[in-house]
Amino acid sequence: MEQSISIDGIIAFLVSTPLFEGLDPVERADVARILEVTRFRADETVFREGEAGDAWYVIASGTARVVKQGAGGSTELARLNAGDCFGEMAILDGSPRSATIEAATDVTLYRFRRARFEDLLDQGSLGAYKLVLAMARTLSVRQRELSRRMVEMQSASVVTQYLVSE
Repeated sequence: MEQSISIDGIIAFLVSTPLFEGLDPVERADVARILEVTRFRADETVFREGEAGDAWYVIASGTARVVKQGAGGSTELARLNAGDCFGEMAILDGSPRSATIEAATDVTLYRFRRARFEDLLDQGSLGAYKLVLAMARTLSVRQRELSRRMVEMQSASVVTQYLVSE
């Protein structure tokens, strides 16, 4: 799992990842300056639901799963792949983690500490503001998908109830 990542490799990743596509080269360099490379082995926990949100992440390689605790135990809500981000709600609203993130495979992550990202915002970094907008768009897409899935589940439940009552 130990492999080196060059600054050229990081910049190439940022250029090819939709979340960062609106950034110009100077803005990408600002963002690359504050990222940290972290690695987790399969089944390791990146963070747990309820913990303080101190950073957001982008998957450089591998797959992670989003897990939510409920009355009946834990449920996997989603799988995230290279280029996907998570933990962004902590940057936007300062709330505790809303879910647990686990490495589904060995995973390499680009970690952006909240304090360092906020420093970029305080400095008026247009790139940081563009990333906040990209995060908001990502959250919007996820919310729309969740709403669609909930309607499908409700429809299936109504049909099941109808068939059972017949």
